[in-house]
Order: sequence, then structure tokens, then C-alpha cells
Amino acid sequence: MGGHDTGTAGRGGGRRIVVLDYGSGNLRSAERALAHAGADVTVTADLTAAAEADGLVVPGVGAYAACMAGIEASGAGPVIAERVATGRPVLGICVGMQVLFAHGDEHGVVTKGLGLLPGGVTRLPAERLPHMGWNTVTPPAGSVLFAGLPADSRFYFVHSYGVLDQAALAEAGVRVTTAHHGTDFVAAVERGPLSAAQFHPEKSAETGALLLRNWLATVD
Repeated sequence: MGGHDTGTAGRGGGRRIVVLDYGSGNLRSAERALAHAGADVTVTADLTAAAEADGLVVPGVGAYAACMAGIEASGAGPVIAERVATGRPVLGICVGMQVLFAHGDEHGVVTKGLGLLPGGVTRLPAERLPHMGWNTVTPPAGSVLFAGLPADSRFYFVHSYGVLDQAALAEAGVRVTTAHHGTDFVAAVERGPLSAAQFHPEKSAETGALLLRNWLATVD
């Protein structure tokens, strides 16, 4: 099932990036941030455009189950999976990162995810939730997303759920960036064409802009 363009941004011959509109996400802020970083951006529900773009951004805000319902209703899951399988860049943001995992557990209800990464999403074991505001992250050696960013760079988070199992990701060859709120959790992942961030780079000022430029540099 396709859709129609809901807007475009970006000037010049930048990389063609689609921000996937499946009914959830900070579409306009992501569009503006990517255009500012030099991309030629389209916000659309059109699955052909999503499949053929140089890079695909999967946003997401709110509940895991609601985001998965939107992805399933739009038919976008196979497109995202096919891009990853064929080495075409995908960037997940916030719940758009979470749905890449095998499942999400919210309020005792387990929802199946896209299964592109091992493990699940659970409630953070922290006294204060949501985890909202600026926080530092610890990227791994060889990170592409965080290349050239100062060690004390801060990013903007808004979430109560996250991925805690770093071991399963390490075994799967995923580069894991962590942050701490109550416990260490997965703040970003990188594996081949698949990258994702729990925080919002589009709301993270210049550090977020640098991260988006790093990602765009991986997009052919």
C-alpha cells in the first residue's frame, strides 16, 4: 500500500532521503534537520519512494504498539527489512529505533517488532520517568555516527522505555552506544546499513546536526 507526498524540503543535489510517514513521528522536525544537514528530503507514505531513496529515516513517537500498528497498516515493514538486507541505509529515531528490535513490552503487553535487531524494549528501571532532557552518551570505538563529536556531547532524550541487553547486540555484531538513566541503556546502534538512535538528533542542536551529517556521509 502506497501513499502520497506530504511535503518536500532541501535544495540542491543532495542525497535523496525519505522520512517515512506511517502515522507517527516528528516528521517536520526530522525533515528540517536533514535538509539543514544537506539532504534532499521528502516526507511521504509512498513505499516505492521509501524503497528507492538513497536513505530512509524511520521516525517514531509514543507507544511501541501504536507505531508497529502504523507500520503494519502501511505495509512498510518489508520495505525496511529489504533495504537492510540489500545494504541500503536506514536510520531509526526514538520509537523508530525501538521497533527495529524483536519485541516491545509495555504495561505487560508484548508487541512483535520488525526483528531486525535481537532483544526487546522494556521499561527503564529508573525512579524518574520519562527520561527527558539532555544526556551524554558513550559511543564505541569505530563508531561512524559519532565520529568527530566531542566526548561530552549531549543529546536530547524523551522516553520511558529502552533496550537494556547489550550482550545480545554485541554477539550480533552491532556497535552499541550507551547512555545512563537509572541504568545503562542502548542509546544508539550501528550495523552495516542499519543505524538508529534512541535520542532525537533533530532536537539535539549542533551535536545532532553533526550526527546527521555523519549518517548522510554513509548514504550513497
